Amino acid sequence: MIEIKNLTKQYGNKNVVDNVSFNIERGKITSLIGPNGAGKSTLLSMIAPILERDWGQVLIDGKEMKEWDSKEFAKKVAILKQSNNINIRLTIKELVEFGRYPHCEGKLTKEDKIHVNKAIEYMKIKDIENKYLDELSGGQRQRAYIAMVIAQNTEYILLDEPLNNLDMKHSVQMMKVLRNLVDELQKTVVIVMHDINFASCYSDNIVILKDGKLIKNSDTDSIINKELLEEIYEIDFDIKNINGNKICVYFCNEYCKRREI
Repeated sequence: MIEIKNLTKQYGNKNVVDNVSFNIERGKITSLIGPNGAGKSTLLSMIAPILERDWGQVLIDGKEMKEWDSKEFAKKVAILKQSNNINIRLTIKELVEFGRYPHCEGKLTKEDKIHVNKAIEYMKIKDIENKYLDELSGGQRQRAYIAMVIAQNTEYILLDEPLNNLDMKHSVQMMKVLRNLVDELQKTVVIVMHDINFASCYSDNIVILKDGKLIKNSDTDSIINKELLEEIYEIDFDIKNINGNKICVYFCNEYCKRREI
């Protein structure tokens, strides 16, 4: 379990993450949602830890994050940032091999190569594994980075907007992969999400942030609530039950409503 206690990040006089406390349950998908500027990515970056926190604690399996040896931490937690800039020219396969660095420090063993190949196949990029990253579409590049995270084979996987640059088909494939990592391999996945319907259909738990504050942390069914979402996003919501999933409709304007009459 990841325990977040009174986590705070301040820029100037503003708390962009303001005294946030909640637990991330093991073996589940937890999605962080909320409007732009809610503090989602900042919070994830402090858990990672990519960003220094100003106050509070993050405990991984009962141990304060700062007390973890960096190599052991990298075997425990994988992080994929929203933007990834690599200055050297790499193929997909070479990138995915980087995921094994905490385990082998660049000297790939037979076991490491098995993890690399499985991750590439898992993300369905075997046919392009020898292509260079600068030859790929945004969606292909994103899938390659996810494969690198999978190859790292950590218990906890932290993803900042992993659906960026993906079309609908590959977004669905991505979420199915993450769901399978949890259901089949007992991974714990934390995702910063903008698409509330993907969060609704694939998450076990959802954390809502607004203006840096924790609004609610609960199971998905409790969060996908018309009144709550309208308060958070300040727009009208209609929630439909489709094949057992709660689907949020929030783009229908007066013109749409007139057409239905």
